[in-house]
Amino acid sequence: MNLPQWARITVIALLAAPAAARANSASDALRARAADQIYNLDRDLAIATYRQAITADPQDAAAYRGLASGLWLSITFRRGSMTVDDYIGKVTRPASQAPPPPAETTAAFRDALDHALTLARARIARNPQDADAHYQLGAAVGLRASYTATVDGSVLGAFRAAREAYDEHERVLQLDPRRKDAGLIVGTYRYVVAALALPLRWVAYVAGFGGDSAKGLKLIEDAAAYPSDSQTEARFALILLYNREKRFDDALKQLAILRDRYPRDRLVWLEMGSTNLRAGRPADADRALEEGMSRFAADNRPRMFGEDALWHYKRGTARAAIGRDQDARLDFVAALAAQGRGWVYGRTHLELGKLALKAGQKAAAQKEFQAAIALCESDNDAAWAAEARRLMR
Repeated sequence: MNLPQWARITVIALLAAPAAARANSASDALRARAADQIYNLDRDLAIATYRQAITADPQDAAAYRGLASGLWLSITFRRGSMTVDDYIGKVTRPASQAPPPPAETTAAFRDALDHALTLARARIARNPQDADAHYQLGAAVGLRASYTATVDGSVLGAFRAAREAYDEHERVLQLDPRRKDAGLIVGTYRYVVAALALPLRWVAYVAGFGGDSAKGLKLIEDAAAYPSDSQTEARFALILLYNREKRFDDALKQLAILRDRYPRDRLVWLEMGSTNLRAGRPADADRALEEGMSRFAADNRPRMFGEDALWHYKRGTARAAIGRDQDARLDFVAALAAQGRGWVYGRTHLELGKLALKAGQKAAAQKEFQAAIALCESDNDAAWAAEARRLMR
């Protein structure tokens, strides 16, 4: 889903797994298993395991938050908005409305999150100096901000929740500077606020957000190096931010760690190929994408919406860049034949137009570029629509 720039603050760091909490050992073990399942793309198993953790300890706020995050991620997975491409470009106008999630999923999410918030607030009421209670509250409110922005489409509601999450995790760092995991939310918001246009940046400052992209990135890096249940989220955040900073080798290092840690996660391989493409290494991208597609050819688990189209578009782009034009064309045809997002179709037509120009087929190229412009604009991919216009000239 494409969002106004401010709303992206709420989704750079995926708050999918709960951080350390005061739960019993059975709940701790079940939450750890559920987190592993989520990052291996076994979402339904993870949701069931989080429910078991809640049964094991009904007072474990992190278990309720884990369940809520699993439900939220199941919605974004079905919408096909879980890749770096969805958050790295500049959005120029609101996206068309996505279909609403199933009512039962929405109700279950809100119920689980309400339980997490209630338990965390009760702990703070009993002991206002409890750093972990403030962490649990901030993480739960941060998850609410992410859901409000990505599912409800309410930027104002996300802003309010984001401010509370930021304040709570700053409080954690004041109470216990050793809790580097709290730097994930604080650092994310600092980084993105610093990147906003000046008028929006001033609004954020007035609202209480701090800026400074370098400090924000350092906080996230510290969170990624700190052993905690939020370490994986910090690594995913770094992959996105390193791509924005064009620090592609650093992004690939994080991806290699995640590839080894979560061997069933197809999307890590997809991101490896995408990052190599952004780095201008099409041969490396082709190898990563080819290996990923081969490894998971027999994987019959549900796919992210538009996933097959995205794989073929990326591999086709890599192969076109290394001169394997016929293989690239086959991938592009497969991408257009698969269910996919408008921006993926648009960029695929752009690549087909480039191949047509290379072959001296100007009329065919013009047709492809026109299709690219229409499709990219329909899904807020303004930069690639502009590139198609440039090539038409």
